[in-house]
Amino acid sequence: MDLGNVDFNLLKVLDALISERNVTRAGVRLGRSQPAVSNALGKLRKILGDDLLVRGPNGFILTPRAEAIRTPLREAIGLAESCLAGEAQFNPATATGVFRLSTPDRLSIAVVPPLFDRLRKLTPNMSLQVLTADRKQALDLLNQDRTDIALGWLDEKPGRLNAEFMLAEKLFCVFRRDHPILKRGVKFDIAAVLSFPHVIVSATGNRVAIFDDLLLRHRLRRKALVAVSNFTAVPHLLARSDMIGVFTELASSVFERSFKLAKRAVPINVGKISTNMVWHHRNDSDRKHVWLRRQIKAVYEAF
Repeated sequence: MDLGNVDFNLLKVLDALISERNVTRAGVRLGRSQPAVSNALGKLRKILGDDLLVRGPNGFILTPRAEAIRTPLREAIGLAESCLAGEAQFNPATATGVFRLSTPDRLSIAVVPPLFDRLRKLTPNMSLQVLTADRKQALDLLNQDRTDIALGWLDEKPGRLNAEFMLAEKLFCVFRRDHPILKRGVKFDIAAVLSFPHVIVSATGNRVAIFDDLLLRHRLRRKALVAVSNFTAVPHLLARSDMIGVFTELASSVFERSFKLAKRAVPINVGKISTNMVWHHRNDSDRKHVWLRRQIKAVYEAF
C-alpha cells in the first residue's frame, strides 16, 4: 500500500462514508459535492484494494474491511483533530452544519418543536436532523458517530457514553373529551382504564410498551386494539373511538393542547419515566457540542 497517496481529507471522506453509508449524505456532512465524494471513494478503493462500500437491497453496506477499520479510523481522526485544532471556537450566529439528534417518538413531538424554535433564533445557519430510535438503536448511532446526542430512557449508562438526567415524567391516560370513562358515576380507576381497548405506540413494532411492563408488576394487563410504530395516527385514532392511550406527560400535554383530547393521570402507582441526554465521550469538550447540550437543557428547564 502506498501511504503517500493517503491524505487526511481522504480519511475524513472515508469516515463520513462509513458512518453515513450514503454518498450524498456524506457530501452534506463534509460540505462537498456528490461527484467529489464519489471521486474520493474511487481513490480510496484503489489505495486500499477494497470496495469498502457495496450496494445492498437498501443502499450501501460495508465490506468486512470497512467494518474492521470503522472504529479505529474514527478514533484516529478524533485524536488528530483534537491535537491539531486545539480550542476550536464555535460562533452560533455564523456556524453552519448539522446538529444530529435521536429521540423516541414521544419526545420528538414534545421536545423537537421548541428546540427547533430556539436553534432557528440562535444559530440560523445550522440545520437539525432528527432520527426516531429506540434505546439500542440510539446507542448504536452514537457509537457509530451518526448522531451527536440521544434523548431517551436508559437502564444504565453504557461504556464510552456520558449521560445527564433531564426529566422524570408521570404517565397519563389520553382519550377523547366525551369518552364514556368521563361519564357521571363512572369511577376513574385502573379497572375502568383497563376495561377499554388501548392504542399502543412501540418503535420496535411490538404490541407492548413500557406501560405494559409496569402493569405486569401489579399482575395487570391491557387489551391492545391498535399498535403503531409512531404517534402520527394516534390523536386521530383516539378522537374517533373509545380507545385509550397511555403516554408520558409531555406527549400527553401535546395531545391535549394541539388535538383537543383529554388526559388524566394513570390511577395507579407505576412510577415515572426518566429521560436522559446521552452523548459519546469524544464530544465532551467540543465547543459546538457543549453549546447544543446547553440548548437542550434550556428547553427542558422551560417545561
